[in-house]
Amino acid sequence: MNHFIIGQYNIFDEDKHKRDFKEGFWGVEASLFKSEEEVKNLIAHKKRDDFKVGVHFPLRTGMWAHRDPQYLSNDDFVRKESYDYMTKELERCKAVDPEYILMHYPKPVLLDERVDWEGRQWRFYHSSEYFYESECDLNTFISRSKDYFDFISQKGKANGFRPIIELDAIPRYLHETNLLNDLLKDYQEIGVCVDLGRLHLQEVIDEHFDSFEYLRKIVDHVTHVHLWNIKVTDKVEHSHYPALPTLEAQDGWADMAKYFSILKESKHKQTILFEHQSNLISDDALDSCYNWIHELTS
Repeated sequence: MNHFIIGQYNIFDEDKHKRDFKEGFWGVEASLFKSEEEVKNLIAHKKRDDFKVGVHFPLRTGMWAHRDPQYLSNDDFVRKESYDYMTKELERCKAVDPEYILMHYPKPVLLDERVDWEGRQWRFYHSSEYFYESECDLNTFISRSKDYFDFISQKGKANGFRPIIELDAIPRYLHETNLLNDLLKDYQEIGVCVDLGRLHLQEVIDEHFDSFEYLRKIVDHVTHVHLWNIKVTDKVEHSHYPALPTLEAQDGWADMAKYFSILKESKHKQTILFEHQSNLISDDALDSCYNWIHELTS
């Protein structure tokens, strides 16, 4: 289980650490800490327990108007502010000596207008986090994506971390083209994180998207996995539920065994973040979750 990690968000929750973090786990992914004291608490535990740290950008909350930088925005000023924000926050991250820093891509998310995203509960924190394909042509999307990849690549080299992009809603510009693979051939130091809960949700609500086919398409670049389950039928239920072997795909849950069978085809051993609400299940069920995913990834 030396590639398993848990998340710590807003605070370093010692009770969560004691319950969720098991012997042999790789580390902790930290995000949106509410104070410098919480960052210092993370650093103290890292030194004491000798684990690795990754950052789910941003490390600190409240440092800019929005959670995520909006480097694809149509607003020139917002794009500039986004790069300034990333530069300052990446400097702040040096305090925890992260192995990797992960950011959402694309941002703003570029939405296919044929899909009912909001009605099917795709999570957006603010209306500025998304726009539509009709508002950004392919060439503009490519140009701004290259600018962003170049920026995080250079920052990673200068600051000693691996840049990771976590796929949000996946636009047609990505799943109907080879654009992402082409970009990653030029920026091989950048890894990809897939969020299996989001992949499953888009698989169900977007009839033009095949999550398994797309995962196969990009699998050789996938280095990280955010793992949680969700039940999607005529409604969306149980977001961020732990991935348990008893949850059946025929009932609307994600087919985790199928996803991991594809992930095993990669040349990378993925780092797996249990991005679930572990308080929803018992200690025995949590152990079952860990053991099952260990079996699927071994």
